Amino acid sequence: MNKILITGGAGFIGSNYVELAVENPEDQIFVLDNLTYAGNLKNLEAVENLPNYTFIKGDICDEALIDSLFKEHQFNKVVHFAAESHVDNSITGPGAFIQTNIIGTFNLLHSAYRLWMNGPNQLKEEYQNARFLHVSTDEVYGTLGETGLFLETTPYAPNSPYSASKASSDFIVRSYFHTYGMPVVTTNCSNNYGKHQHKEKLIPTIIRKAISGEKIPIYGNGKNIRDWIYVTDHCKGIKLVLDKGRLGETYNIGGRNERENLYIAYTICELLDELVPNKTPYKEQIEFVQDRAGHDFRYAIDADKIEKELGWKAEENFESGILKTIEWYLNNRSFLL
Repeated sequence: MNKILITGGAGFIGSNYVELAVENPEDQIFVLDNLTYAGNLKNLEAVENLPNYTFIKGDICDEALIDSLFKEHQFNKVVHFAAESHVDNSITGPGAFIQTNIIGTFNLLHSAYRLWMNGPNQLKEEYQNARFLHVSTDEVYGTLGETGLFLETTPYAPNSPYSASKASSDFIVRSYFHTYGMPVVTTNCSNNYGKHQHKEKLIPTIIRKAISGEKIPIYGNGKNIRDWIYVTDHCKGIKLVLDKGRLGETYNIGGRNERENLYIAYTICELLDELVPNKTPYKEQIEFVQDRAGHDFRYAIDADKIEKELGWKAEENFESGILKTIEWYLNNRSFLL
């Protein structure tokens, strides 16, 4: 039986992963979340009564708490989502990002090390199948021009306090593999979208502002490009890497769905025109606002490695996934409040 700790499991991607993880009744799933603005127990209502699910409220920056949880529950797998991840917030308040993303990751790693290992390169017999999966982002690679893709070998060049803190945590995870022989793997993903995403993120903001009749804010000229992945596809990729990924390796998980921000806004508005018609087209509510400081122009991931090594492939394209996402928010409008 696996005892799996999922940090940040009440957040957007984490809660979607929890729904996938609890499907195996033999695995005991422990969700640790501090329930800050990004964590919401409503995201876990679908699993809250399952016998193989346990919720723990706590902060990964609390070293004593983390150490006690590892000793008490004897986790043999960790899927680490917990992070401060809103770029705008990292610009106005970077300190929280340093604490959570760097110190918090270190606390988890070192507690796992103390439980799983007798010393460097000495994995305890009962933890031979232990795994620590660190969920990161494509933003650690910096920005791209009009061509090219991020590879696992792309040099790191983070441009925001958020991406810098995630890059730092990636390096700490890497060091625990090369120094101690810790059984770690890292995933770097492109932009996610789907149910449970925080209302301040781009896609929920467009939906929320549109149906409330407010102006829909788009940074700069709307030409910034992101590679989008439907959250369920991402979660399936993470589980595959946890189960079958090579230790010490990094796997980029991307949807091969590059879209300009303005295209995202237009597409959502056109779908809303069909689903909840308004007197005027929703795209008339679009308003260009001052660009974000240090706004990266383009992200795009090459997912060849996970596709070829592990057989993963995104099932949704952007157009199919965004329709599912809009329909979910329209049926669950409380998540936009």
